Amino acid sequence: MTENDYLKDITEIKNLMNRSSKFLSLSGLSGILAGVYAVLGAAIAYFFLFPRINKTLYIDSLTFNLLVLDLALVAILSIVTAFILSSRRAKKTGEAMWDETSKRLIFNFSLPLLVGGIYILIKLSSQHYGLTGSLMLIFYGLALVNASNFTISSIKYLGYTEIILGLISAAFPGYGFWFWVIGFGVFHIIYGTIMHLKEKQ
Repeated sequence: MTENDYLKDITEIKNLMNRSSKFLSLSGLSGILAGVYAVLGAAIAYFFLFPRINKTLYIDSLTFNLLVLDLALVAILSIVTAFILSSRRAKKTGEAMWDETSKRLIFNFSLPLLVGGIYILIKLSSQHYGLTGSLMLIFYGLALVNASNFTISSIKYLGYTEIILGLISAAFPGYGFWFWVIGFGVFHIIYGTIMHLKEKQ
């Protein structure tokens, strides 16, 4: 066997090991759409819900519930889209969609989000709204970094970016909404586009 044959065999073995220990069918297009959903959700909040707050100078229960509904719809649409598109990609690549690897991925991604979500709800219940956007970015970034051990490793860089953006947002609480739009909207679209172009290669 030549040196090239050995290198080819090593590459194939490495790919098999990655496939057995990591879920590699995450769709770049789902990242783009998640960013679009976030921008649209932010636009709805900015043009329809924020004027209600500016008029009354406080968040009444109806406006608060509508904001939570807006966020929930963005999250649900993003999750459903990611599941559908990743399922399609997994079928094309012959990867199992639901196995021990994907279960570990979901657990490691969900744990920081669950903890962060509970903490944010506790803060909101005591009417501390200022750092909500920052906390969302930080805990989401931690979730991405935590999950990167079980999927595409480059996703951790998006996680680092979200964490850094969340910390910057904490220093400028009056601009939390715009940092949220950049983190969940713009950065998702950029990262998703990069991943989508790599998938096409």
